[in-house]
Amino acid sequence: MRRLVAATVAWGVLLAGLTWWSVRHDPPTVKEQRSLSQADPMVDGAVGRLVAAVDGEAWELTPARMRRGCRLTPLADGATLTRGLDVLVAGGSERALLERVAQRLPADWRAGVHTDPEGPRLRADAGEFIAVDGRVVTDGRVRLSATTGCRPADTDYADLLPEYPLGSDLEAALRALGRPAPAGADAVVVTRCPAGGTANTIRVAAGAEPLSLAPLRQLGTALVDRPETYAYRSGPVVVLVDGSGDQLQVAASTGCAG
Repeated sequence: MRRLVAATVAWGVLLAGLTWWSVRHDPPTVKEQRSLSQADPMVDGAVGRLVAAVDGEAWELTPARMRRGCRLTPLADGATLTRGLDVLVAGGSERALLERVAQRLPADWRAGVHTDPEGPRLRADAGEFIAVDGRVVTDGRVRLSATTGCRPADTDYADLLPEYPLGSDLEAALRALGRPAPAGADAVVVTRCPAGGTANTIRVAAGAEPLSLAPLRQLGTALVDRPETYAYRSGPVVVLVDGSGDQLQVAASTGCAG
């Protein structure tokens, strides 16, 4: 009997210790622990809502990011999946953008904007344990994202590039810059829109040589005009040209209609 009592006490102490350690060291995990593949459609839908909320801005979808190594339990690892988009705005108007996005998201997401030590931050709950975040990454660039939280990694998630043509707007931008159109895109990111259909971003690298972005001004309505970055709207397509890195990046994004 004494051995049983001692074993029970030892087990209780062990559980208490594991709980204490987990609370202080582990990030939040998904209550039902739905798998990563089950969560992906919900993240996709949340990003579609974000795309619809930034209609009229200069934006582009960013590639999905999968990170392994989070802890589901003290004995089991998991992974998180993050999808999202970047939005370019005039410097100093980042908080105003985050507040507009928060107002356009569904009421039951309880979206709000507050200020933390790094600047204005949007947070929302898209349901099914999908966290939505918005933050300033550099002056004039805001990143919106939806994240699964730590989940069982039942798939090696990867962005499979759909067979999307470059499109006439992207080709027109390359011609204006004197750059040849490649045979295919370097990256294609697609997400579902709230009312059906899809939004997408098609991106190509167009060489490392410096050049003027001025020829782009005749192709559409300017959204962002900076020495190294230019974005414009041509009908339903937003073209964003970024020369701030080693390679000139040209992206054409089609948003959610309606």
